[in-house]
Amino acid sequence: MDNTTELALTPVNNNFTNSNCSRDNVLKTVVFPVLYSLLFLLGLSLNGLAVWVFFSIPSRSHFIIYLKNIVVADVLMTLTFPFKVLSDSNMASVGLRVFVCRVSSVLFYLTMYISILFFGLISIDRCRKTLQPFKGTNAARLSHRKLLSVAIWASLLTLSLPNMILTSHSPTSAYFKCSVLKTEAGLLWHEVVNYVCQIIFWGNLVTVIVCYTLITKELYSSYARTRACRSTGAIHNAGTGGGNVEGQRQPRRKSVSSNVFLVLAVFFVCFVPFHFSRVPYTMSQTRVHLFDCNLKLFFFQLKESTLWLSSLNSLLDPLIYFFLCKSFRTTLFKTLRLPPGTCSWLTGTGSGPNTAEDQTQTQETPLGDKSIM
Repeated sequence: MDNTTELALTPVNNNFTNSNCSRDNVLKTVVFPVLYSLLFLLGLSLNGLAVWVFFSIPSRSHFIIYLKNIVVADVLMTLTFPFKVLSDSNMASVGLRVFVCRVSSVLFYLTMYISILFFGLISIDRCRKTLQPFKGTNAARLSHRKLLSVAIWASLLTLSLPNMILTSHSPTSAYFKCSVLKTEAGLLWHEVVNYVCQIIFWGNLVTVIVCYTLITKELYSSYARTRACRSTGAIHNAGTGGGNVEGQRQPRRKSVSSNVFLVLAVFFVCFVPFHFSRVPYTMSQTRVHLFDCNLKLFFFQLKESTLWLSSLNSLLDPLIYFFLCKSFRTTLFKTLRLPPGTCSWLTGTGSGPNTAEDQTQTQETPLGDKSIM
């Protein structure tokens, strides 16, 4: 996954690829291979477990459908890590480096943007559940979401395939940038793909921000209404000697309010830094006369560092499955033969036999969805 596999907008610049401006330093050849190796081992274990659990769960909500698509994308992304490790550590053969340029890197970015799109859809779904908590999900809507998922995969795969096909030149040396393998049409197509990917990210960033702004506003309004009810109830109970039921429910509500923002946190940690660093990195590659060797190397290392954060998404997504998806958590505990109340101190759920299902229906939170919490 050399950087030009992602932004191959111009031919290789000789001033940057000569021995005086080499990218082969400890960070690239040692540190990142070790980090990606850890991601591969942990990510394959967690996502393998997630696949096992998820495909035992019926697709009865939009949320479950979107999460299943994300877990497939995460598994595919994780499988590309060993190729990056071998390529970056200079342990790969010429043939394997060519495979990385033609297939592995393309698959990596394909799965990244599929995840970004489904994060946007999850944000819309969470926002809808917040603003319209009692609107149900029927079979027709589920079918539409499944068709939408297929359309997303098909569209991005169609967009990515020419990057594989048009990377058809043979390397002229043992060490090369992926751009030298691309035909002229391949370079132009890669530029088009780059712009499309930017539109996908920035469009979904706006979507996520708008949705979670609305969610925050609604949760604050719900919290204000709850406080007003508690105050009224406290006055009434002071006269009657009754207990404060609303006060007992408050920790649960706070847990729901905080957990729902996991999607926002993962999106900003994993995807935002990479796309912001991409802007100066692209300029350093396309306006070579404006940047000296050290500055180009700095932007390359910044891009690679934030790219690792994007890869970290494959390890953080299981946290979303566990904390936000009640069906996933229940099935996982059954699979591992753990009692239902396990980790209730983390998830904020009760340990009783029917609290997880019933509380979701009765609490005064706008996120009354059986698929979460």
